[in-house]
Amino acid sequence: MTFPKNLLFPVLLFAIQFTLCADYSNLAAGKKFLEENGKKEGVITTESGLQYKILVEGDGDRPRMTDAVEVYYHGYLLNGKEFDGTDIIRPPAIFEIGKLITGWNEALMLMPVGSIWEVYIPSDLAYGSKGSPKIPSDSTIIFEVELVSILD
Repeated sequence: MTFPKNLLFPVLLFAIQFTLCADYSNLAAGKKFLEENGKKEGVITTESGLQYKILVEGDGDRPRMTDAVEVYYHGYLLNGKEFDGTDIIRPPAIFEIGKLITGWNEALMLMPVGSIWEVYIPSDLAYGSKGSPKIPSDSTIIFEVELVSILD
C-alpha cells in the first residue's frame, strides 16, 4: 500500500506542527508567565532571568557556593501542582550549594539566613529539556524557600 501523494504534505505539516507544539509549549508558557510575573510589584529579575519575591527578609549571612544549607521548601509547576517539598514538622532538608540546579544555587546565594522567598526559575536554570520524573521538560518552576541556616 502506498500513501496518497495528495495527503503527504498536509500530514507532514501536521506532524511538524504537532512536534513543535509538544516540544515548546512548556517553554512558551514559562516565557509568558515570567514576562507577566516580572511586572508584578516586589518581583525582582536577575541578569540570568531568575525571579524572586521576598516574603520575609532575613538578617543572617548569605551562603557561598561551597556551603551546605538547611532549608524548608515547596516546589510547584506553573499549573499549581506541588512536585516536591519538605514538611515543617520534620527537620529541614540539607543541600550543598553547587550541587543543585543553577536557579537554586543563584537564589540561595542571594538569600540571607532567615529569609523566605518565592523563587521563579526559568527552564534553562532548572531542568531544561531533560526534565525530571515529576517535572516535564522545559518547565518553569516555582519554589517557596525558607533558608534556615548555613552549616559548618
